[in-house]
Amino acid sequence: QVQFVESGGGLVQPGGSLRLSCGVSGTIFSIYTMGWYRQAPGKQRELVADINRGGSTRYGDFVKGRFTISRDNAKNTMYLQMNSLKPEDTAVYYCNVYPEWGKYWGQGTQVTVSS
Repeated sequence: QVQFVESGGGLVQPGGSLRLSCGVSGTIFSIYTMGWYRQAPGKQRELVADINRGGSTRYGDFVKGRFTISRDNAKNTMYLQMNSLKPEDTAVYYCNVYPEWGKYWGQGTQVTVSS
């Protein structure tokens, strides 16, 4: 059974930082392009960033150099370092392969940016 388990979210003030982690089990993590996604209240889920098995990365335009995606294939884990957070970054953050496997979404981790 494939599982994606997100952690590391929380409440942070504008301008602050958080580091999200994604643990993956039930599949061969290292061969897939992985992605971080987010869904804000009342909005559709969107891709934040993705990283292929070789480590090449892509980011959504709204990231603008503030976020860094990385992966550790030996640990079956992916990370998202988020700096200079803004209130509009408030959302539930999810990880999945890219393109996503729709039936395997995890619970996500809530990120709230507020003063």
